[in-house]
Amino acid sequence: MGLENGLEKCGAIEVAELLLTADLYNRNENLNEGDLPPNIRKHYFDAQTKSVKRPVYVTSIDVLKIYGIENVKAVLKDLTFVAFEEFGSQLRLTVFDVAAKWFANQKDQARIRSNPTLAYFYENYDSMKVSYAEARNGNRPLCADREWIDARIKELCQDPKEAEDLLKLAYIKAPEDVRDNLAGLILTDDQKTEIEKTGKALQNREYLRQIGLYEIGKLLFVGPPGTGKTSTARALSSWFSLPMVEVRLSMITSQYLGETSKNIDKVFDLAKRLSPCILLIDEFDFVAKTRTSDEHGAMKRAVNTLLKAIDEINLVEHGVLLIAATNHPQLLDYAAWRRFDKVLNFPLPDQEMRRMILDKVLSRIDVDVDTSQLAEMTEGYSGSDLRLVVREAVLNALLVDRRKLGQEDLLESIEEFRRRISDYKRSIAA
Repeated sequence: MGLENGLEKCGAIEVAELLLTADLYNRNENLNEGDLPPNIRKHYFDAQTKSVKRPVYVTSIDVLKIYGIENVKAVLKDLTFVAFEEFGSQLRLTVFDVAAKWFANQKDQARIRSNPTLAYFYENYDSMKVSYAEARNGNRPLCADREWIDARIKELCQDPKEAEDLLKLAYIKAPEDVRDNLAGLILTDDQKTEIEKTGKALQNREYLRQIGLYEIGKLLFVGPPGTGKTSTARALSSWFSLPMVEVRLSMITSQYLGETSKNIDKVFDLAKRLSPCILLIDEFDFVAKTRTSDEHGAMKRAVNTLLKAIDEINLVEHGVLLIAATNHPQLLDYAAWRRFDKVLNFPLPDQEMRRMILDKVLSRIDVDVDTSQLAEMTEGYSGSDLRLVVREAVLNALLVDRRKLGQEDLLESIEEFRRRISDYKRSIAA
């Protein structure tokens, strides 16, 4: 009985939050979709208007879909200020002031701080120490929701075939779709500093526009394979709550060469229309390979189109953070290099970074290992290589129904990885 009452009490807070949020949003026209928590906003989002239309009504089905609470009637025993209408299963507040006071007495300020609509009201309520500005700043923006992105793409394309063709040119990801996160990456001080600068530029776009500083937000990531270039770019999507348009140049090269320039224009136009967003161009060395080839004049014209498109896009004016990544920077000529305001190096990790990467990757696994020794033995390994080593150790242990890893498991996995690299080199030489 105690557990059941606890669950009902927990559900009561969620129901009260939803009803208060809906009521405040309906009554205050100066609040918009950016003031709604993502879970509530995503549920009520209207794809046709790309907004959350007023008035917002709350039913038992809404409570179930947003919070997973099934027995709403049982929850309402604690909420004397809520009326339940059997017809339509609609919930509504009977006395707003009583509801607001009850919610304040729950002392769940973390919930209020993560809900700008509630923070807007409670900022000046008794002794509540919450800030609407901070809550709004920490709330994921509407443009980061998968629902908004899908609706925007549908709006941009005149017919489903056009949308299908566009999505063949680039992967369009919402921040919620991205598995990579900055907390899971080991970055150099230079990389951390540049990320911080980029964040400040995003927050101060209007100021940068006022002072005429436009050439900001074009980053070139260079370094060997597996050093985190693509992972970092994707992690920035989650960190900055920006949708990502990810394209590989080899993907947009049409078998009909005359279409390639059009494809490049389409991708850059898409990024501008999804603004603010990140445009990631992977395999950027494809530019150099094409520029040094005499095979196709049409392809050279396409590369010139790409370079021109890079010239004509920027973070300040268009809200597009452009990131290009390459494993072969030595192939890029000056015409390509000068398009970027910052070249960020992703070197192979040194011994200390390898230890930190191993500690990070192994942090959720039951292990008894000396990562310092493992780091010393893996000179020349990339972060991706180290993850593969751990992956093999885990799978080898599972073969014998074991989930705890010891030092020997990792050492055997390192040796297995070395053999694989050796076999690969021999096959290339042959």
